[in-house]
Amino acid sequence: MKTVAIVQARMGSTRFPNKVMRPICGTPMIGLLLERLAKAKLVDQIVLATSQDPRNDALARYVRELGYVVYRGSEDDVLDRYYQAAKEVGADTVVRITGDCPLLDPALVDAVIEKFRESGADYAANTSPPTYPDGLDTEVFSHEALETAWQQAKEGGQREHVTPFIREAEQFSQTNVTFSDDHSDKRWTVDEPEDFQVVISVFEYFHPRRDFSWLEVLALSEQHPEWFMANEHLIRNEGAQLGAGQKLWKRAKRVIPGGNMLLSKRAEMFLPDQWPAYFSKAKGCKVWDLDGKEYIDMSIMGIGTNTLGYGHPEVDEAVHQTVTAGNMSTFNCPEEVYLAERLVELHPWADMVRLARSGGEANAVAIRIARAASGRDKVAICGYHGWHDWYLAANLGDEQNLAGHLLPGLEPKGVPQNLRGSVLPFRYNNFPELEELVRNHEIGVIKMEVSRNMGPEDGFLEKVRKLATDNDIVLIFDECTSGFRQTFGGLHKLYGVEPDMAMFGKALGNGYAITATIGRREVMEAAQTTFISSTFWTERIGPSAALKTLEVMAREKSWDVITAVGNTIKQRWGQLAVQHGLQIEQWGMPALAGFTLPGVNSLAYKTLITQEMLAKGYLASNSVYACTAHTPDIIDGYFEALSPIFGVIRECEDGRDIHALLKGPICHAGFTRLN
Repeated sequence: MKTVAIVQARMGSTRFPNKVMRPICGTPMIGLLLERLAKAKLVDQIVLATSQDPRNDALARYVRELGYVVYRGSEDDVLDRYYQAAKEVGADTVVRITGDCPLLDPALVDAVIEKFRESGADYAANTSPPTYPDGLDTEVFSHEALETAWQQAKEGGQREHVTPFIREAEQFSQTNVTFSDDHSDKRWTVDEPEDFQVVISVFEYFHPRRDFSWLEVLALSEQHPEWFMANEHLIRNEGAQLGAGQKLWKRAKRVIPGGNMLLSKRAEMFLPDQWPAYFSKAKGCKVWDLDGKEYIDMSIMGIGTNTLGYGHPEVDEAVHQTVTAGNMSTFNCPEEVYLAERLVELHPWADMVRLARSGGEANAVAIRIARAASGRDKVAICGYHGWHDWYLAANLGDEQNLAGHLLPGLEPKGVPQNLRGSVLPFRYNNFPELEELVRNHEIGVIKMEVSRNMGPEDGFLEKVRKLATDNDIVLIFDECTSGFRQTFGGLHKLYGVEPDMAMFGKALGNGYAITATIGRREVMEAAQTTFISSTFWTERIGPSAALKTLEVMAREKSWDVITAVGNTIKQRWGQLAVQHGLQIEQWGMPALAGFTLPGVNSLAYKTLITQEMLAKGYLASNSVYACTAHTPDIIDGYFEALSPIFGVIRECEDGRDIHALLKGPICHAGFTRLN
C-alpha cells in the first residue's frame, strides 16, 4: 500500500504572496518543509501539488531540482488537484500537508499515519479536535475516500480545502490523534507576515539544525514567549472562513493607510470582518466578488457614480474607442471642448468650464478661482466639500464645526494652523446664521450643497442668492453628488436659483473619472490670474465617457427614472416600518435615499441588515443610491428579503439581544446626515 504525502503550495497566496519561496536561514520555506517531511518513516513518496498559474513556475522548478515530483493542476479546485496528483503517482493512502507549515514534525506525521492504519478508518487527523499547535496539521485518508469526495463534492469550500466533504459526510469513518495537553492556541503556521517572523525566530535559534522536534519548539516558546507574541492575535484556520476579498483586505491594510483610498468603501463601514471588499466584475446593478459570488447592489452603487448602472454598453464602447485611438498625447483632446460646450448648453447662466477628475479636485479648483475672483479669503460653507486643507480648516480650534456636515469629529491633523478662521460653517435653512457670518466677517465665497437631506424652506436659496449678490460674494453650488439625479444638470435648476459657479462629478461619467467646474465668465476668468493645472486633467477617457453618458441620459431621461425608483423605495420602506411596528427616519433626495432606525442600537441594526442581506445575495444597509438598472423586479426581490429582517429588529425592540445575532463587530458610524 503506497503512502504519498501531497503538499499543496502556490505563490499566489492572497494574504501573503510568495510566502513558500521566502528564505529562512538561506533556504526557501518550502525547502525546509520538504526536508523535514522527508524524515517521516511511513511516507513512501512526496509530491508537490501546485497550480498551472505561471506565478508558480519558479516554485515548481525549485522543487523539481530538489528531486520531488511536481503535479500542476487547477488554481481554485484544490480537491481536483489532489485527486489527479494522487492518481498520477498511484497513491493508496494520501497524507495532506499544506506548504505553509515549515515546523511540521515528521514523527507526528508518522503517528497520524500509524493511527490511520491501525484503526482502519477512512480518515485520520490531529485536528478533530486540535490539541497540537496550528502548523502541525496532518490529515491522512484513503484514495477511495478522496475519489468519492472528488466525485460528489459540489460546494466551493469543499473543492478549495480538499477534506471538508470527507470530514462532514457521515459515510466516512474517522479517528483523531490528540496530545495529553491542549496547545491548539499556539500558532506556528505561516499565513501572515507576523507568522513568518515567528517561524524565522525558531529556525534562527536552532540553526544550523533543522531536525528539531515540535516539543523542542514548545519548550522554546516557554523559554522565550516574546518571540511568539507577534501572531497571537490571529485566529486558527481563519483562512478557511475568509473569502478572497476579506483576505485581500487584511493584506491591503498592511500597505495602504486605512486599507483603501476612500473612507466610504472601507469594509468596516459595512460589515467588519465579513464584507467581501473587492469586486471581480460589475454589470447593471450586479457585482461579483473575488470568489465569483454574485450580489445585487442595493447599496451605494459605486458611491453614486453609476446612475446608468455598472458597465453601460454605450459608455463603455465610447471608452474602448478612446483607448484604441489613444488616451494621452502632446496635443489636447477635442472632447474636453465638446464637453465644456455641452455643460454650458445645459446651464445657460454659465459661460466657461474647467475639468478635473475627482470631486475633491473640483472643489479645490472652484475655491481657488472664487477666492481669486472675489479678492477675499474667507469662505462660508454648508455641506460636504471634500478632504482638502481649505475645507478641513473649518475644524481648526473646534473639531465639531463640521459635525453637521457629514463628517463628525474630524481632527484637522496636517492642516496649517494659520488657516484657522478662513472657513466658517453655517447650517442649511438657517439664513440668519449665514447673515451673521457675512455681517461679521469678510466673506468672499459662499459654498454650499443645494440640498442633501431636506429641501429649502422659506425661500432659503433665493435669500442666499440675494445676500451673495448684494455683498459681491461668489456663490458656489457643490453639485458633485446631486447633479444629474433630479434634473438634467444641476439640482439648482429644480429650484430656479442660479449660482456663480457649480461643480459636477460622480454621475457625470457613469463610473469613469471626470468632474467639472462651471461658472460665469467674469468669475471663471480669474483662473488665469492664478495657477491651476494638472497633467491627468487632460486625459481623454473622462470627457469621452461624460459625453456619451450625457447622450444616454438625455435619451432615457435617467433623472426621472432614478427619482421614481428612489421615491418607490422610500415609500416601501415606510410601509415596511408600519407593517413591523418600527419607527424609522428617512432622509436624502429620492435617488440618494436612506433611513435610520433611531435609538442606541441604530448601528447594530444597520449591521444586522447588511449581514443578513449579504447572506441573501444583496449589498444593502440603510441607503440605496438608485440607478436605471433597479427595475421593479429587482426592487420587489429586495423588499422580500428585507421584510423578515425588519421582523427580527422588531423582536429586538421587544427585548431580543441584537448583539447575539451579529457574527462580528458593529459597523463604523461613518457619514452622518445633515441636520
